[in-house]
Amino acid sequence: MNSLKQIVKKINLIKVLEVLLVVGITLAPFAVIKAVGVDSTYCNSAFQNCNAGNSVGGLIRTVINWLLGIAFGVAILFLIIGGFWYVVSAGNEETAEKGKNTAVNAIIGIVIIILSYVVVNVVANLVSSAGNGSQAN
Repeated sequence: MNSLKQIVKKINLIKVLEVLLVVGITLAPFAVIKAVGVDSTYCNSAFQNCNAGNSVGGLIRTVINWLLGIAFGVAILFLIIGGFWYVVSAGNEETAEKGKNTAVNAIIGIVIIILSYVVVNVVANLVSSAGNGSQAN
C-alpha cells in the first residue's frame, strides 16, 4: 500500500490534467461532427441530424447519446473543479486531498461514460441489424 501512495505522490496531477485537456480539446471537433451528422446529405439546418428520428430506436439512441454527452460535460467540469481545488490548496492537505479525490472520481466517471457510449452504440447497431433481417444463415 505504501508503494501505491509513493507512486501517486510522484504523479504530477497538473500534467495529467493538462494532457487530458489537450486530448479533449483535440477530439471535441470529431464529437461535434459525429453528433451533428455531417456527411454527404444536406439537412435544413447545420445542427440537424437527418437520420435521427427515422425510428423509435433512432430516437432513443439519440436521446441516450445526448444524455451521455451532458454527463461527459459534467464530469469534465468536476475534473476542472478538482484540479482547481488541488492547485489552490496552498499546503492545506485536506483541500489537496479533496481536489485529488474529485479529479480521480471525475476521471473514473469519464471512463465509465465512454464505455457506456460504446456499449449503447454496439447494442443499438446489433439490434438494428437484427431488425433489418441481415443475419447470416
